[in-house]
Amino acid sequence: MKKAPTNEARTIRIATRGSALALAQANEVAALCRDLFPGWACKLKIFKTTGDKLQTASLAQPGALPKGLFTKELEMALLDGVADIAVHSLKDLPTELPAGLELGAVLKRADARDVLVTRVSSANKRSSRGGNVAADRLRRGATVATSSPRRKAQLLSRRPDLNVVEIRGNVGTRLRKLAESTTLDGTLLAAAGLHRLGFRIGADAQLSGDEVPDGLAAFELEFEEMIPCVGQAAIGLEILGSDEFSANVCAALNDEITHRCVSAERAFLRAMGGGCQSPVAAIGTLQGQRLELRGVSFQGQGVRHGLVIAAFSDPELAGKMLAGVLASEA
Repeated sequence: MKKAPTNEARTIRIATRGSALALAQANEVAALCRDLFPGWACKLKIFKTTGDKLQTASLAQPGALPKGLFTKELEMALLDGVADIAVHSLKDLPTELPAGLELGAVLKRADARDVLVTRVSSANKRSSRGGNVAADRLRRGATVATSSPRRKAQLLSRRPDLNVVEIRGNVGTRLRKLAESTTLDGTLLAAAGLHRLGFRIGADAQLSGDEVPDGLAAFELEFEEMIPCVGQAAIGLEILGSDEFSANVCAALNDEITHRCVSAERAFLRAMGGGCQSPVAAIGTLQGQRLELRGVSFQGQGVRHGLVIAAFSDPELAGKMLAGVLASEA
């Protein structure tokens, strides 16, 4: 991260959703801007997106839902000139952006793993499968709630005995639903979201934090067990491509390593023809001077895994290579 020219004092208008997690991310961006541009002001502009309004809609049938479910209203704010930067969970940002808009920056990625959260009583009932992975801590036939086709497919590929049901709501709502349920044994959440909201996982797997329900345990899922959603744990900043002011701000905020890794992931998703609710997943990491991209696809019949290594300077090629590997295995 580098300091950009400051010139005259300005106000950076930041568009965001109003959820607790979205506001935590927007405030993180605002804090960075204040550090990098002393004397500049930051103003959050809060919008309610289509996804926020469809809290009861199923995400399991993505074809029935509009694109840009959690981004459209923020993008309109950019196009209408009422915001300079739109802050997104990058996993929610479509790979094809509206004309005139571009991904200006990506902040340094947080923990990209998924987390299995269970009631302590469910977690203590180890399955007969044994093992140390998170999914094997659930009893046989347990019910797990998730609205993500990616998470559902990967979980069932390892534990076909599980019953997977849908759940909606923000992180706090999902935790309360789990704690109060007499039928749910667990749910799947992003580690980064939990951490940004102040939740912590102790050495004893105890989940703690403000207003966290009692009796919940949490277990991180390593990439070998569950590959995360494209762009997971990364905060993306979308801007108007012709806006030099916003571009200069983003140049100071951008983390180049994260940006290239998620660019490879997004290129893979684009080549697979999917969106954020597609049953595909990928994670890019820097290995020495090379970009390692691993992915999984549940499109069509069966499950297909792939791993490619490409030049760090060409993330688009890495994404296309991985899509080609998985397509050839179909």
